[in-house]
Amino acid sequence: MAKIFSVMVICVIVFSHQTSAEEIKGKALIQNVCNLSPNNKDLCVQILSSDPSKSPNADLTDLAIVALRVAAKNASAILTDVKMLIDDADLDPEIQQGLADCKETILDAESQLEDTIAALLVEADVDAQTWLKAALAAITTCDDSIPGNDDVLSVKSQMFRKLCNIVVVITKAMPTSRII
Repeated sequence: MAKIFSVMVICVIVFSHQTSAEEIKGKALIQNVCNLSPNNKDLCVQILSSDPSKSPNADLTDLAIVALRVAAKNASAILTDVKMLIDDADLDPEIQQGLADCKETILDAESQLEDTIAALLVEADVDAQTWLKAALAAITTCDDSIPGNDDVLSVKSQMFRKLCNIVVVITKAMPTSRII
């Protein structure tokens, strides 16, 4: 009888700790998540705190979506710069072709970020991670398609990677029961 009681007490303790961990939201959750990203901690806190309507009571899915939306804005800014550069008649044809290729991959990345959000909303976390990896591969393809190093695009693509890596940290922190 004592053994059964001991097992029941242990189960209650474990379950209560699991439940309380899942209930952490908002600022405390942002701090916990960003501590898992020591190289980008300040950026992580800044980005995840940036949505006044979601951040104060955000769960992991909300935080991932906040970061994905910022990453999508960053991708749009890269796309705007690429479109502007393509129109420069003084550019070497090889660079113009690289920019055209980059434009296509950035359009893909934007779509993949939207697919990541959709997957998170239906708790298909493995799919979300797949789409996120595809978006990261797209930005690498963009960088590789442009000969030389354009500072504006390089800085924005580095930021895109950092933003996506924040989402990677968040998805890895999601309960394994969500990963199907």
